[in-house]
Amino acid sequence: MTKLLTFIIVIVLFSSCGQYQKVLKANEIRPKYDMAKKMYEEKKYSKAIRLFEQLAPAYRGKPEAAEMYMMYAQSFYKTKQYFAAGYQFDNFASSYPRNEMAAEASFMAAKSYSKLSPVYSLDQIDTEKAIDKFQNFIDRYPTSEFIEEANVNVKSLREKVEKKVFEVAKGYHKIMDYKAAIVALDNFVADYPGTPYKEEALFYKFDSAYLLAMNSVDSKKEERLNSAKVAYKSLVKYKEDTIYKEDVAKMLTKIDSELKQFSK
Repeated sequence: MTKLLTFIIVIVLFSSCGQYQKVLKANEIRPKYDMAKKMYEEKKYSKAIRLFEQLAPAYRGKPEAAEMYMMYAQSFYKTKQYFAAGYQFDNFASSYPRNEMAAEASFMAAKSYSKLSPVYSLDQIDTEKAIDKFQNFIDRYPTSEFIEEANVNVKSLREKVEKKVFEVAKGYHKIMDYKAAIVALDNFVADYPGTPYKEEALFYKFDSAYLLAMNSVDSKKEERLNSAKVAYKSLVKYKEDTIYKEDVAKMLTKIDSELKQFSK
C-alpha cells in the first residue's frame, strides 16, 4: 500500500512538473496566467516569476494586469530579491495610482528597499533611499493601515544613519585628526540635537579640543586651550553628572594650569 501511494505521488509530481514546462514553453497567454497564479498561490514563487516575466509585456492594459503585476512584485519579495521587488512595486504604484492596492505597493516598495539597507558601518545610500520611500508613502497615504509600521521602519532606519554619522565623526578622533573631529562632532550635535549619543559626542569634542591644544605650538596654544574650556562647558551644561566626570575634571585642571603661563 505504501509503495502504491509513493508511486501515485511521484506520478502526480511528474505530471504537474510536465504541465508547468509545457505551459512555460507554449505561446498561449491565458494558460500562462492561470499557471502563474496557481504557482503563486502554491508559494512556488520562483516558478511564478518565470511565467510573470513572459506575461508582463503582453498584459499591459488588460483588466488582469494590476493583479498580475502585484503578484509579480510579491514573488520577488518572497524570494528575497528585494531590488527587483522594489522596482516592481514602484512601477505598480506609479502605473496604477488609483488602484486599491496602490498604497500597499508604495509601502512594499519602501519595505523592499529597507531590506537592502546594510549594517550601520557600511555606506548608507540604500538606507537613505528607503527613508525617502517611506516618507513619500507616509505623506501620500496618511490614513493607510501600514502607517504605523512605516513610522517604525523610518525611526529604525534614521537611527542607523545617525549611528553611522556619529561613528564617522568619532573616527576622526581615533585617527588623531582632532581639527576634523571637532568640526564633525559639532555638526553631528547640531544636526541630531536629540541623539542618544550627545553626551559621548560632546565628550569626544572636548577631548579632541584638549588634545589639539596640548599638542599645539605656543602661538596657537592659548586660543586652543580656551576653546577646549568652551567645549568642556558645553559637556557639563548638557550633563553635569556626566559619566566622564573624573576624566574631564583632570583635563580641566591641566588646561587651567597651562593657561596660567599665558597670564604671567
